[in-house]
Amino acid sequence: MSIDKVTKTADRYDVYFKIHHMYRREYAMEQTVFVADPTRLLIAAAVGIIVLLVLIIRFKLHPVISMMIAAIVIGVGAGMPLTMISETVEKGVGKTLQGIALLVGLGSMFGGILEVSGGAQRIAKTLIDRLGQRKAGVALGITGLVIGTTVFFEAGVVVLIPLAFSVAKQTKKSTLYYAIPLLAGLASGYAFVPPSAGSVLVADSLGVSLGVMIMVGIPTALICMIVAGVVWGRFIGNRIFTGLPVNVEEIKDDSRELPPFGLVLGVILIPLILILISTVSKYMPIPEGVQNVLSFIGKPFLALTVATLAAMYFLGIRRGYTGAQLKKILDHSLRPVGMILLVIASGGVIRWMLQDSGLGYIIGPALEKSGMPLILVAFFIALLVRASVGSSMVAMTMASGIMATMPAVMATSVLYRAAMCCAICGGATALSHVNDAGFWLVGTFLEIDEKTTLKSWTVMETLIGVTSLAVSLVISIFA
Repeated sequence: MSIDKVTKTADRYDVYFKIHHMYRREYAMEQTVFVADPTRLLIAAAVGIIVLLVLIIRFKLHPVISMMIAAIVIGVGAGMPLTMISETVEKGVGKTLQGIALLVGLGSMFGGILEVSGGAQRIAKTLIDRLGQRKAGVALGITGLVIGTTVFFEAGVVVLIPLAFSVAKQTKKSTLYYAIPLLAGLASGYAFVPPSAGSVLVADSLGVSLGVMIMVGIPTALICMIVAGVVWGRFIGNRIFTGLPVNVEEIKDDSRELPPFGLVLGVILIPLILILISTVSKYMPIPEGVQNVLSFIGKPFLALTVATLAAMYFLGIRRGYTGAQLKKILDHSLRPVGMILLVIASGGVIRWMLQDSGLGYIIGPALEKSGMPLILVAFFIALLVRASVGSSMVAMTMASGIMATMPAVMATSVLYRAAMCCAICGGATALSHVNDAGFWLVGTFLEIDEKTTLKSWTVMETLIGVTSLAVSLVISIFA
């Protein structure tokens, strides 16, 4: 090809790119950002949230459908173009799930193997044996915290509550003395420490890396477990005596061979260690190539993949499970994931509907002028939704979504936002009562009436929330 032809070809491509970019600029100008009337937007947001609460509380409509209806009400009420509303719905689902869908699924499979293999029971039994019956509450609380990071709360209760009954049967003490620490550990692990679904969701919404969330979440969960579990468990266990459930007297001890304690603990720590190494490596004086490798292997999806494969081999194949059996375990563990992801996605739609309509730019400055700490605002939003709707996941989704719309929040340091994550998760844990499935689950397993459940379980959940708020405010001082 001659030089003239090359030059002409290059000129044509140059003209093409200039025209292409001109049309892109014109298209972008046509797709102007929607700006709602402030008064109309605030009214629409309030009506949408009220509609959400009425649909769930009064009409018992499923949260997924309720949140979708509420999001559309907010968009239409704010005056958003219908095409923009549909685009925001699609964007809300996509952006919300892209950061957590895989993590929730992998974490569920990891927890499923841990549950079926007897790993959870091994952790509890070893700690009880080493700490003694006098400190069995502490042992159960630690067990609950460790297991709660990987297993859904309901599954953790089913697997571990018999251990609390077993100790109560030997000591003749109230079942609350041992059940409350266990439940507090499960709730704290699930709320604050990745890779649990709740903590991953909130951290992703507020742009907090899971490494930072782990470093902030672990001490928060430990303090909450001690206050709401060990201390409150001893107090309420000595005040109210609850006997063993009728069927427990007939239950025989689990005689199956459990995996070694060190092996189980090592497998559980794999994702936490890999994620933490990735986070810390950024501040270490190491070659760039090594830093890139450490950063890659600590990516949450890869860390959980490695942990799941390790659990499949060491807790599965090495202990006699066949490939078909492991597949059944993994399939079973994924059953509740779809529902959880749909709830999260629907909440994400509301978040993006509020954000695209500009709500953050309205309430953000108002809250800044009020002088109220943003962490306190986040806590109370989560608390109000939790008390009204009953679902901790809906409360986490709503609160983190609303706070993420505020430019003032996203401009804060990562440590401050991590503290806010803990405050949101704590607010979404507190005030569990008759509209929460967990309230009835605990009451049924312990075979206690509603009044006793309110005095023990509800107070425990609220103590977790208040304690996490206090810890979050202390952390924010150093942010």
